[in-house]
Order: sequence, then C-alpha cells, then structure tokens
Amino acid sequence: MPTHRTTHRSGAGKKLYAVRDAEGRFLDIQTYERAHRADLSKKSKAEKAQDRKKRI
Repeated sequence: MPTHRTTHRSGAGKKLYAVRDAEGRFLDIQTYERAHRADLSKKSKAEKAQDRKKRI
C-alpha cells in the first residue's frame, strides 16, 4: 500500500517525512535518513517476482 509522505524541516534543519491519517493527524514522523534506509531495504513487487523467476 503506497503511503503519501509530506516533507517538513525540524528546528535543527533536518528533513522530516510525515505521514497523516485520513483525518489529518500524524501517524508517523521519520527523519529522511531513517525513511530512506527503510525504503532501500524493501523490495518492490517487480523485484520479488524477478527473484522468484531466478530461483526456478
């Protein structure tokens, strides 16, 4: 499920990603570094399908 993230800046100037629920309340706030590292560790559907094809 894709998540829409909006960007903000902290008081120290670090880039932040904020995820809100349907009513506009914050669900999660992450630093750019943490969110980027998590995005890189996850595989897309296409990558997973390609891995399955390689195993067969």
